[in-house]
Amino acid sequence: MGRVVLFAAVSLDGYVGRDDDTPGPLFDWYGNGDVEMTFSDPDRPFRVTAETAEFLTGLATRVGAMVCGRRLFDLTDGWGGVPPNGEHVVVVTHRPADDWPHAGTAPFTFAPDVPTAVARARELAGDRDVTVSAGDVGGQALRAGLVDRVVLALVPVVLGSGRPCFGTGGPPEIAFEDPVVVQGSRVTHLVYDVRR
Repeated sequence: MGRVVLFAAVSLDGYVGRDDDTPGPLFDWYGNGDVEMTFSDPDRPFRVTAETAEFLTGLATRVGAMVCGRRLFDLTDGWGGVPPNGEHVVVVTHRPADDWPHAGTAPFTFAPDVPTAVARARELAGDRDVTVSAGDVGGQALRAGLVDRVVLALVPVVLGSGRPCFGTGGPPEIAFEDPVVVQGSRVTHLVYDVRR
């Protein structure tokens, strides 16, 4: 069985988006290199440095499913029914998107809570990894002991306020192993395994 990986681009002060939910400069590094690549959707190419491309390719090829919250699903309009990475998306929500134009045809599943969503995503991913989006959903999964690894794209910017990387929940304290560090341009990739 694969790992559950919380993956996020994050500011130096720990935010994954501005107060208005836009990423601001957090995604600029997706366009500052010479290597064109995609995750699972070939219609969403980006250009990164060779170091970042090698790192992201290694990460993306292992992903079978992702878990996100309803907020991100709504902000992206469910990525037009095409998973941004992997073959399946599990959305944590109490309001299934029955009126979504891609309902019933896109590989999207709706789950009532984070543990159910992660379990379903693991089933769908098989022996591949599951990514969990940052914010409240990722923080809940981390605090529940469901996350094996945290991968951060640390961007050299301070946003001042915004959406916290691990949501707004409190304890417990969680320790990590020493990071693997990959330096890109205007981004540092950090891989932390959860200490068990």
